[in-house]
Amino acid sequence: MGKSPIFAAGSNKSVKMRNEKNMIDIHTLYQTFLASTGVTTDSRRCPAGSLFIALRGETFNGNAFAARALEAGCSYALVDDPAYAPAGDPRYLVTDNGLLTLQALARHHRRQLGTRILGITGTNGKTTTKELVACVLSQRYRTLATEGNLNNSIGVPLTLLRLRSEHELAVVEMGASHPGDIRELADIAEPDCGLITNVGKAHLEGFGSLEGVIRTKGELFDNLRRREGAFVFLHRDNPYLVRMGEGLKQVTYGCDEACDIQGRLAACSPCLSFDWRCGATGSWHHVSTRLIGSYNLPNALAAAAVGCHFGVEEALISQALGEYVPRNSRSQLMRTADNTLIIDAYNANPTSMRAAIENFAQMEAPHKMLILGDMLELGKESLSEHQEVVDYLSGQGFSDVILVGGQFAATRHACPTYPDAPSLIEALKARKPVGKTILIKGSNGVKLSAVAAYL
Repeated sequence: MGKSPIFAAGSNKSVKMRNEKNMIDIHTLYQTFLASTGVTTDSRRCPAGSLFIALRGETFNGNAFAARALEAGCSYALVDDPAYAPAGDPRYLVTDNGLLTLQALARHHRRQLGTRILGITGTNGKTTTKELVACVLSQRYRTLATEGNLNNSIGVPLTLLRLRSEHELAVVEMGASHPGDIRELADIAEPDCGLITNVGKAHLEGFGSLEGVIRTKGELFDNLRRREGAFVFLHRDNPYLVRMGEGLKQVTYGCDEACDIQGRLAACSPCLSFDWRCGATGSWHHVSTRLIGSYNLPNALAAAAVGCHFGVEEALISQALGEYVPRNSRSQLMRTADNTLIIDAYNANPTSMRAAIENFAQMEAPHKMLILGDMLELGKESLSEHQEVVDYLSGQGFSDVILVGGQFAATRHACPTYPDAPSLIEALKARKPVGKTILIKGSNGVKLSAVAAYL
């Protein structure tokens, strides 16, 4: 086999190739990938004819599952420990680093196809925006989008490796919890254009400060500055983003009349409805969405901006935005036999929590109730940020508030508090709410989705 190095994504260093005769190079690996039915990193999900790539983590070693993956249907298994590759078995391929090889393979594949890629990141709303953008673009183009929230160093490569020649556009979500994360992902995906939904206080444990968040999210724009012809979709109402986008070619959206895509809020009781137009003299379009919260207006306008730029008919843009149904506990409205639930229990940070509470306070609804769970990964700022939420709550006039989690329990308040979701569910069994409109908001790790399921 050849001896071309597999280059580490986001680095000038290469994964050094040893002299074992079965050590694979990127070009041979790519041919193996093209002949496969796809890539898997999970030995429990091995479609027939797929390529298994063994990854390592703090508590697992994917190499140990390579044989199981082959038995389950994979045609080949890539390992980064030769001890797991039996001599003479051509189904085993060997590299020095499984993760870096996965990333390098994804970037190589992306380069071969040349599909136009939009990279999306942001503190809040990136998954919803990604879904809205994909719905809009799919009205005209064969579009690939990140599945769920597979937006990290493994998920982004797996998304890129799902690209096929028929795809005309790809929408790739990029998440981050530490400085450099977005730089790494952008170096793998090499986007042609980018969109940052917003910046706010999240993952402070990893970023250290809001400034750290801004720098990291801005790594997407930094990457685009190095690419000829690159441009960004920019939320002009956000001063942070305006500064971050300086010097880049822009397609702007927001409520400012100077925006390329201009919007205005129509109503939000409880679902968002809004008007939008393309250009200062364009015709206004009205859209009634199934999204909860006025904070979703910029997300919808972002999708309209992307659609307009890529030539999707304006009527089809409005249709796509109106038909999108949120899921996975993101801005979901659910009417049960007893209550109306507003479920936003997938993620929470100080910015999104305050926005959800503010929107709920302004909503016209009878007998409001709030079930709020801890905001995780805030580091040393955690207690003070939870106290700020409690203090903000006290000024909104809510009389029925339940808090869940140890961080909220440590704040000064007079609300009923439960250590975790199971204990709250037990309490609700004894006194189940009826006739309420209930906001359920918290980080995914608090598992308030189980509370929503019970209600």
